[in-house]
Amino acid sequence: MDLSRREFLRYAGGAGAGTALGGIVGLGLSLAPARARAQELRIRDSTTVPSICPFCSVGCATLIHVKGGEIINVEGDPRSPHNEGTLCPKGAAIFQLHKNPNRPTKVLHRRLGATDWEPMELEEALDRVAELVSRTRDETFIERLADGKVVNMTPAIFALGGATLDSEFNHVAQKFCRGLGIVAIENQARI
Repeated sequence: MDLSRREFLRYAGGAGAGTALGGIVGLGLSLAPARARAQELRIRDSTTVPSICPFCSVGCATLIHVKGGEIINVEGDPRSPHNEGTLCPKGAAIFQLHKNPNRPTKVLHRRLGATDWEPMELEEALDRVAELVSRTRDETFIERLADGKVVNMTPAIFALGGATLDSEFNHVAQKFCRGLGIVAIENQARI
């Protein structure tokens, strides 16, 4: 087997580090206290805010560490009976999602016939959504069926609720949708 000097040094260094680590473990020494101390230093002087993971209907509890108005760490809450401090891969990525420089932080809109997205003010976007919902409802509203039965509904709008929203919000959202005549109402928690 031909080894270059660089490969020899790489293998020798790896073997030496492995042997040293094996010796430490063999003597009964644990690195857990050092890791715990490093974590403690990282979140020192931060405010801990309890929250829940936004990704599915389980509602795993999280602890959000905030320092100077910035999120510095997200971890599972060990007091939760749902997840007992553990998080799935999506939940464990909450911090990276929040701090991702590629994450859109403004409303983007592509105007009719345009090829590029452009920023839009939130108020303008909400007005646009309200206008489109109102127009769609007015154009597709069915007051009565052919046999004369009153239905007061629109088949052109679908509502999908979020599983991590609380029951009260989902109740109000459903009442709002039913008031518009929307009959296709579903919730992510049931899908």
